[in-house]
Amino acid sequence: MKKHLNTLFITTQGTYLSKEGECVEVRVEGETRARIPIHTLSGLVCFGNVLCSPFLLGHCAEHGVAVSFLTENGRFLARVQGPVSGNVLLRRAQYRWADDAGRSTEMARAMLTGKLANARTVLLRAARDHGGDGREERLRGAACRLVDCLRRIESSGCSLDEIRGIEGEAGAAYFGTFDALITAQDSAFRFAGRNRRPPLDPTNCLLSFLYTLLVHDIRGALECVGLDPAVGFLHRDRPGRPGLALDLLEEFRAPVVDRLALSLINLGQVKAKGFEQLESGAVLMDDSTRKEVILAYQKRKQEEVEHPFLQEKMAVGLLWHAQALLLARYIRGDLDGYPPYIRR
Repeated sequence: MKKHLNTLFITTQGTYLSKEGECVEVRVEGETRARIPIHTLSGLVCFGNVLCSPFLLGHCAEHGVAVSFLTENGRFLARVQGPVSGNVLLRRAQYRWADDAGRSTEMARAMLTGKLANARTVLLRAARDHGGDGREERLRGAACRLVDCLRRIESSGCSLDEIRGIEGEAGAAYFGTFDALITAQDSAFRFAGRNRRPPLDPTNCLLSFLYTLLVHDIRGALECVGLDPAVGFLHRDRPGRPGLALDLLEEFRAPVVDRLALSLINLGQVKAKGFEQLESGAVLMDDSTRKEVILAYQKRKQEEVEHPFLQEKMAVGLLWHAQALLLARYIRGDLDGYPPYIRR
C-alpha cells in the first residue's frame, strides 16, 4: 500500500517557494518559515499570490510531486507535473470504456451507489444522534428516499441519462434535509440549499472549498496508478475538468467532506466572522479560516479506518488511492467488478 504522504497547502500571500537541497524552502518577506523534505510530500497547492522557483518546479517534477495553482478563494487555475506514470495500455482501455455507453453506465452506477449509500449513512447517523428533537423524522424520511433512488440506480435497465436524473433526485432529498444536520445556533450557517460558482453562504463556501481540496488529492491518486483523471464515466469530457476525479469524488463527498464540514460548524471551529460576503453575493473565507479548515482536513486524512472491500486498516488519506488502484485493476481485467467505497 502506498505510504501516506502530506499535501503542502500554501495560503499566505507573497510566499516564495524554492529548492534548498532535497527540501522545499518556504520564505515569507525574506524570512525562511519552513523546510520540508521533498520525499514526505505528495503535492503542493498554492493559493493566490504564491511564487515557485523554476528549480523547485523541476525538482518536484522529478520526484512526482504535482504543483497546483488556485486563486486565493480556491478556484483551480493550473497544475504542473512531471512525466505521466502508468501503462499506456491502461489509459487506452480507459478511453475505450469512456466511449462505450454500456461501460460508462456501469461505472456511473457503481460510483453513485457508493455516493447514495454513504449519504444515507450520514443521515441515519444524525437521526440517531438527534433522536427526540424533531429532526429524526425528516432525516429518516430523506434516508428512505435515498434507498428508493438506490434501487432505481441499481436497475440494469437505466441509461446514463436516467441515472443522472435519479442522482439529481437523491441530491435534492439529501441537501433538502442538510440543514437538520447543523446543530450550531449561529444563524449564519443555516442551509437553504446547495449553491456554488460562487457559493452564496458560509456553509456552501465551506463545502466547496473542501471538495476542491479532495479533488486535488483524488486527481493525484489516479495519476499514481496510471489513469487519466480528465476522462470520466459519469462526468463527461470538458476542457479543464478532471472528469474521472469528479467521478471518484462522489463516493467520498458524504463520509469525508460533508461530515468534516458539519463537525467544523457544529463544534464551533469555524465562525461566521471568518466569512465575507461580496457585493456580488459571493461568500469567501478569510485567510485564518482557510488555514483552520486545511489543518482540520489534513488531520482527518490521518485518521485510521478499515477499508470495507480490502478489509485492512488504513489512513483516510489512502482511501482514494485504494479506490484508484481497484479501478485500474478492474479496467485491466484483474477484478470481476469495481467495488465502490461504502462506509460501514
